[in-house]
Amino acid sequence: MPKFFVAPHQIKDNVIYISGEDAKHIKTVLRSREGEELTLCDGLGTDYFCRIQALGEEVTAEMIRSEPCQSEPKTKITLYQGLPKADKMELIIQKCVELGVDRIVAVSTERCIVKLDKKEGKKLERWQKIAEAAAKQSGRGKIPEISPKVLRFSEALQEAKTLPGTVIPYEKEENRGIRSFVEGFSGEAMGIFIGPEGGFTEEEVQVAKDAGVFPVTLGKRILRTETAGLAAIAILLYELG
Repeated sequence: MPKFFVAPHQIKDNVIYISGEDAKHIKTVLRSREGEELTLCDGLGTDYFCRIQALGEEVTAEMIRSEPCQSEPKTKITLYQGLPKADKMELIIQKCVELGVDRIVAVSTERCIVKLDKKEGKKLERWQKIAEAAAKQSGRGKIPEISPKVLRFSEALQEAKTLPGTVIPYEKEENRGIRSFVEGFSGEAMGIFIGPEGGFTEEEVQVAKDAGVFPVTLGKRILRTETAGLAAIAILLYELG
């Protein structure tokens, strides 16, 4: 069943009003008809199962029933992703949203090759749209937020201090895996730092450790930046249940 996100103000009594690109998609791409059913989500954790009433400039749908969304992980994960080259960030966002990440922050580190500069605003806007599309496709109960600005590594570490726990996969960490972190973790939110193509410098990792970030190993092989975050998030969500 198709799923779309709506803002709470679009829900009035038992009728939901859909406008803009979503209304156009329902009418012209899906070629939906009156009486067909679709799922709408308020982005706050509630799914509404609806029946289409009218297909005009905006689509109106009658609510059949509502229930809490069952697809959201209990632990909210923020991914601090070192800026990669080319379109790798788009792949990272798409797949991490599918896996269940709650928020993604682009981070500028010492070994980052990419500098967004004047393109930053447009890139961040595009990344947010990719997150929305992935959330719809994967049946999420919310649209994960793409941070509205690229943070410096020091800024990201400062922000991460507000979380109950944060990990940083590091190839020179040999003993402690993600399970070691999870065994001592009981918070409802956490962060994970992933380096760019060249990884983090030893100095950056030491600064992260000094800030309370927990270094972990992802195994004996070196993973690409677009693989490391996916692997770490999948392992974390599995271990956290």
